Amino acid sequence: MTAITPSALTPIHPVIEQVTERIRVRSLTLRTAYLARIEQFRGRPPRRAQLSCANQAHANAAAESRAKIWLNQAQKPNIGIVTAYNDMLSAHQPYASYPDQIKAAALRFGATAQVAGGVPAMCDGVTQGRPGMELSLFSRDVIAQATAVALSHDAFDAALCLGICDKIVPGLLIGALAFGHLPTIFIPAGPMGSGLSNKDKAAVRERFAQGKATKEELLAAESAAYHSAGTCTFYGTANSNQMLLEAMGLHLPGAAFIHPGTALRHALTDAAVEQVIQLTEQGNHYTPIGHVVNEKSIVNAIIALLATGGSTNHTMHWIAVARAAGILIDWQDFDELSAVIPLLTRIYPNGSADVNEFEDAGGPVFVIRELLAAGLMHGDVQTVFGTTGLYAHTRQPELQNEVLSWRDLPEQSTNTGVVRKVSEPFAATGGLRLLQGNLGRAIIKASAVPAEAWTIRAPAKVFESQDALVSAFKAGQLNMDFVAVVIFQGPQANGMPELHHFTPVLGSLMSAGFKVALVTDGRMSGASGKVPAALHISPEAAQGGALARVQDGDMVELDVAEGRLHVDVPEAEFAARIPRVLRAAHLDDTVDFGRELFVNQRRFVTAPEHGASTLFKD
Repeated sequence: MTAITPSALTPIHPVIEQVTERIRVRSLTLRTAYLARIEQFRGRPPRRAQLSCANQAHANAAAESRAKIWLNQAQKPNIGIVTAYNDMLSAHQPYASYPDQIKAAALRFGATAQVAGGVPAMCDGVTQGRPGMELSLFSRDVIAQATAVALSHDAFDAALCLGICDKIVPGLLIGALAFGHLPTIFIPAGPMGSGLSNKDKAAVRERFAQGKATKEELLAAESAAYHSAGTCTFYGTANSNQMLLEAMGLHLPGAAFIHPGTALRHALTDAAVEQVIQLTEQGNHYTPIGHVVNEKSIVNAIIALLATGGSTNHTMHWIAVARAAGILIDWQDFDELSAVIPLLTRIYPNGSADVNEFEDAGGPVFVIRELLAAGLMHGDVQTVFGTTGLYAHTRQPELQNEVLSWRDLPEQSTNTGVVRKVSEPFAATGGLRLLQGNLGRAIIKASAVPAEAWTIRAPAKVFESQDALVSAFKAGQLNMDFVAVVIFQGPQANGMPELHHFTPVLGSLMSAGFKVALVTDGRMSGASGKVPAALHISPEAAQGGALARVQDGDMVELDVAEGRLHVDVPEAEFAARIPRVLRAAHLDDTVDFGRELFVNQRRFVTAPEHGASTLFKD
């Protein structure tokens, strides 16, 4: 099938048009002010020319001789590289060589490049169930601030962002949007090769939780799954990041899931350098990131998330990203779009395939092409790839005789068990849903939950920590139908760590035939699996939210189809209950693992539906 063009499209779906217009009107004041800031920086010569001689000498002192000459002349574009490299994250380890490659490519294309700065990059997979996980969500805003520090030298005409994983991409994007006048391209590094299947890995985890597998067996399984450089291969937050960047036109088309160390990966990185130079004011097509990220591209990102069953984390992260560009979105927008966006993929945990199988079956390019053709995505947007809007992102990159080009995909997916056309989706609606009721508002990843588990009515068992739930399981107290209500896990309570420590426990109970669900003000991320989980409940228990008044034995009802989350207690009785008080272990005197440095973040963070942000007010 040839690339999609505007003439081949059906009109945009009316719900998508209505939601986009509502966002535009809601955001008008903030967005107008944001765009005015961008205009203030237009029409200037290379940024370096604004620096004093002393400023330039400091910035140029360590440069290689040819680059130093060009830098001193301040006549050619200079690219700022913001990198999240470290060699503990498998996804980011390949970035070690990228700055040298980018600098060499920039010189070939008539520009210079410098590493503007590095940002922290923690791994949630390492900190799961550990105190360090309480810093994870807040690291997004630290990364945004570090990105701003890197670019604050005002010596750059464009930026290249090197980052992939959970909080890192949203943080880089928020920071880059603070410099909305700079053209910016994100350069991925790609996933590791397929190892032990996610299904088999999950099975070993459940057996270990049941005491039927040894620690040595568990470590062997985990090491077989996470085995080399590259992104983890399940469709969690990291790989959802890549899908959303593709849908927003912030990558070169089809760049997300090309393996590290390959010739095609190398060529795409060089091409990103050449392209970002063209997007500068000294190039042929000035395209600042603040124009690429607009109401339509934000809606496109949400649609891509819904169509692929992506990470629940992005119901917070992309609200914060949008806010950084002067755009206001909320969970109602996600929910209304989810009602009309079909589910086009089955990728673990929303299926058994990994991202390599997704890419082989057509990947993000296939999904974007299908959505555009059906009028389910905005095509008339600016992207980093030129003037043809998102339509350019319906073709797959390839290397022919060492020359990078893009080709059309086949009409059909090569694996309809992983990716399907809009005309034959896995489900008629998207992967995420909004739940509401007398317990508050929550998000659930419906696409990962079997249809028979979409409704549950069972007594509550209330826990104030992950360890308390695991201890109850080991003591044999959970062999029953129940709803686990895990409280004091929100942003203000303890930084909102991911709650995967007990995922194998709940999964094993479901496998044993019990009906179970999770209701929490915490989060589970893109790895949310088969257990129905109402997440991010707002207001959180630490703010006196309804969850703090739930007691053991209360009947809790969760209904995905109806969008309902309710505790069956008489209204007057429920309101009269004295809410539980946050445990001392999570108060401001907590001093270990650096948590004491994040007291103010816990105190001032906004609600999840407002982005769980320490940078923007509610």
